[in-house]
Amino acid sequence: MLEDNVRFWQLLDHLINDSKIVIDRPKESRHPRFHETVYPLDYGYLNRTTSSDDEAIDVFIGSNAVKKLTAVIITVNIMKKDSEIKLLLGCSKEEGKTALDFCNQADNMQGILVSRKYK
Repeated sequence: MLEDNVRFWQLLDHLINDSKIVIDRPKESRHPRFHETVYPLDYGYLNRTTSSDDEAIDVFIGSNAVKKLTAVIITVNIMKKDSEIKLLLGCSKEEGKTALDFCNQADNMQGILVSRKYK
C-alpha cells in the first residue's frame, strides 16, 4: 500500500530538501491561461526537478509553519495525455481536500490524494 511505503516518502523528502521551492502562483491568484481558475493555496514547483510533463514537480503550500510533506495528489489529464504528482507541503487535512477539489474541477483531469502517515 502506497501510504505505508516509507522509502517512497523518504525519497520525496530528499527531493524537497535538495530543491528550492518556487511559488509562481500565490494563493487567490488566477491561472495565466484559464482566468476563471483561482488558486486556493500557494502553488509552485521544486526548482531543477522534472515531472512527467517535462516541467518541474508541482507543489501546493499550506498554512502550517513547518512545511513537511503531508500528502501527494496523483493526477491524470486526458487533454494533456499525462499523469503527474503534486506535493502537498504543510497542508492540513482541510487544505489537502481543497487542493484535491481544485485538481478535480475540470472534466479532463482527475486526481487522488494519498496522505502520509507519520509514525
